[in-house]
Amino acid sequence: MSARVRVAVLAGGRSSEHDISVASARSVIAALDPERYETVVVEIDRAGRWELASGEREFPEASVETLPVVANSAPAATLGQVDVVLPILHGPFGEDGTVQGLLELAGVPYVGAGVAASALCMDKDLFKAVLRDRDIPVARNVTLRDGDAAVHPFDYPVFVKPARLGSSVGISKVHDERELGPALELARLHDDKVLIEEGVPGVEVECGVLGNRDPVASVVGEIVAHAEWYDYAAKYDEGGMDLVIPARISPPADARVRELAVESFVATECEGMARIDFFVRPDDEVVVNEINTIPGFTSTSVYAKLFEAAGVPYEELLDRLISLALERHERRSQLLY
Repeated sequence: MSARVRVAVLAGGRSSEHDISVASARSVIAALDPERYETVVVEIDRAGRWELASGEREFPEASVETLPVVANSAPAATLGQVDVVLPILHGPFGEDGTVQGLLELAGVPYVGAGVAASALCMDKDLFKAVLRDRDIPVARNVTLRDGDAAVHPFDYPVFVKPARLGSSVGISKVHDERELGPALELARLHDDKVLIEEGVPGVEVECGVLGNRDPVASVVGEIVAHAEWYDYAAKYDEGGMDLVIPARISPPADARVRELAVESFVATECEGMARIDFFVRPDDEVVVNEINTIPGFTSTSVYAKLFEAAGVPYEELLDRLISLALERHERRSQLLY
C-alpha cells in the first residue's frame, strides 16, 4: 500500500461488555502498523453517545486521531471519511447487526459479519434453528417468551440464558427446580426472550474461523474454567481460566470440531472472523454451543491465541481481516440494487 489505509476503530458501546470492548480496542490500536495504517478512534459511551475518543484517557498507549462524531454531524457521514472500520464492539448495539447496518448505509467497508449474520448469531434461539436445519448438532433448548410456562423436558443441571447477550452475562447454571425461577428472573432483566438449555457434559472447546469465501479454521483450544462453569468471571478475571492449545481431545473429535466450525460459519453467512464454541461429549460427539462474530480481540484473547498457534500472529491477523473487509466491499460494490 503506497498510501496509508485510514482505519476507524469503534470502541466501547452500550452493552454490559463495554469495558471488554475498550480493552480489545486498545490492543488492536497498539498492533496496527503506523507506517501502513492511519488509525482514528470513535468511542461510544455506555449511554450510546458517539464521542471523541481521547488518546490520553482511554487509549494512552496509542498514537491516534479522533473524528468529530455526532455532536454536530451524523455518524454515517463521519465514518464515510475512512477506508475501513474495525467495529471492536461486543454484545447488543455492536455485535447484533445494528452498527453493521449503519456502516452499510454509510457505504464503508468494515471487518466481520454482515447485518444478517450478526443479528442471527446474536440470537441464540434463531441461530440454533438455522443450524438444526443444516443438520449441525446443537444443544437442545426450550425458548420462553413473556407469558410462557417455565417448563422443560431436561434433566438438571440446565442453563438459563438471555437469548441475545454475550460474555455469559445473565446466564445461570440451574441445579434443581428451586433455582429455576430466580434464574429466569435474572435472564429476563437482559432480554424478554430466554432459553432453558440442556446441560451438555464433556469438554468445552473453541475454534476460530477466518475468511470470506474460503474460510479456514484455527487450531482447537480447550477451555479449563476455574469455576463450576465458564461464567463471566472465569472469562475475564485474571486466572479465571486456562486455555490449553491444542485441546486434549481425540484426533477424530478435533477434526470434527474444525469441520463444524467452518460449516457453522458458512451456514450463518458469516464473513471475516468468528469464534465458534463447542462441547465434546465423552463419546466424542461434538455439539455447537454458539458463534461469536466479534470475539474478544486482545492479543491474549482466545481467538488471537488460536490463530497464533495456527501460524498467524496477531498483527498479521489484523492485516488479513482488513484485507477481507476491503475485498468484500469491492465484491459487493459490483452488485446491482
